[in-house]
Amino acid sequence: MSLMELMISTAIGSIIAAVVMVLMLYSGRSFAAMANYVSLDRSSRNALDIMSKQIRQTNKLTASTATSLTFEDSDGGVLVFNYDANARTLTRTKNGVADAKALLTECDELTFSIFQRNPIGGTYNVYPTATSTTCKLVQMSWTCSRKIFGIKKNTESVQSAKIVIRKQ
Repeated sequence: MSLMELMISTAIGSIIAAVVMVLMLYSGRSFAAMANYVSLDRSSRNALDIMSKQIRQTNKLTASTATSLTFEDSDGGVLVFNYDANARTLTRTKNGVADAKALLTECDELTFSIFQRNPIGGTYNVYPTATSTTCKLVQMSWTCSRKIFGIKKNTESVQSAKIVIRKQ
């Protein structure tokens, strides 16, 4: 084997090794992005399940803002869902005692809207309400995201739901 053949085979081997490393790096990033998205989606679905179950069972909405809802719970207690934009968390408080774990973390934006019970004719939409006393339906929408390898690259799609207060 001559020196020229050795150099050519080394160059070809190096190119193949570089291609394999690039493919491994790309695959690793793709798997991390998919795992991140699944984790965000699972957290959002869990928070939505908890909130919808509890909001449906409340007696009435007593106060609301775009980032906070206060209900009279079925046992007469106070149930509050509050979004803190600085901490990027959605928390649940029952009778003044906050849960140890936030319902949502890494939440970029969250908005609550309240509506009446009267549907708009010919549609599935309902009329917005100005006061909490006439509220029958609560809509919530949020977006969460995380950093992957130090870059805020992967964002979960917007989660949105309308929940009807059954007892009102």
